[in-house]
Amino acid sequence: MVFTYKNHLIRHQKIHTGEKPYQCSQCDKAFLQSTHLTNHLRKHTGENYPCNECDKVFSHKSSLLSHQRRHTGEKLYNCSQCEKGFPHNSQLISHLRIHTGEKPYMCNECNKTFTMNSHLKMHLKIHIGEKIFECSECDKAFLQKSHLLYHQNIHARENSYSCSQCDNTFSHESKLKNHLKIHTDQKVYQCSECDKAFSHNSQLISHLRTHTGEKPFHCNHCGKSFSLNSNLIKHTKTHTGEKPYQCSECDKAFLQNWQLQKHLRTHTGERPYQC
Repeated sequence: MVFTYKNHLIRHQKIHTGEKPYQCSQCDKAFLQSTHLTNHLRKHTGENYPCNECDKVFSHKSSLLSHQRRHTGEKLYNCSQCEKGFPHNSQLISHLRIHTGEKPYMCNECNKTFTMNSHLKMHLKIHIGEKIFECSECDKAFLQKSHLLYHQNIHARENSYSCSQCDNTFSHESKLKNHLKIHTDQKVYQCSECDKAFSHNSQLISHLRTHTGEKPFHCNHCGKSFSLNSNLIKHTKTHTGEKPYQCSECDKAFLQNWQLQKHLRTHTGERPYQC
């Protein structure tokens, strides 16, 4: 490597020699650069940068400023290929690969390539067989958290409160009571903008967004916004490649449950739609 300035060369050479001249006075750690030591000392002094909008705290001012863009919606980094903007440069870099088709992260086991390092890490678990998400109810473990959550629903249904009016089940009695309002047609939450009414306050809040146009749930990958968190969760899976609905008969997996149910008919031979 070559350098423009001598001090850059001197600093770089310390990487090879292992020299770390900046020693912490509070513990036995040492650092290559003084800025690294300054950042580390905040762990001992408790100095931090709190966010005024939420309860998060950061050890670096730059991290706080980056985080605050989530609250302000500020998008400093604009795509030159389309009209999308992003609060962080790393998000723009990832987005640009959609236009360029670049997949810089390659699996050494099968040569499959990915646009994001996080996708590669998730893929590598398939080769090493690592199952880090363990079920607390039984001895099963899973590669992805979404698979564990889907599995845990089985246990939840086994220890649940069943509705006598339909086949829905609930993990808590309070949720069952809320659900029963659907059958009694009890709609106590009235919209002030139109004549619609709802059984639950959360339904009213979601409905009000159709009047205000508010979309508070933002995708960190592409900046797209949604009025419902459930829609954001579903959308995020298109970026991660996550397919939590696994067929028990073959090795196929699907993004959404209805896709799995449709696929299962190829195994069962079921044809529910009769002329």
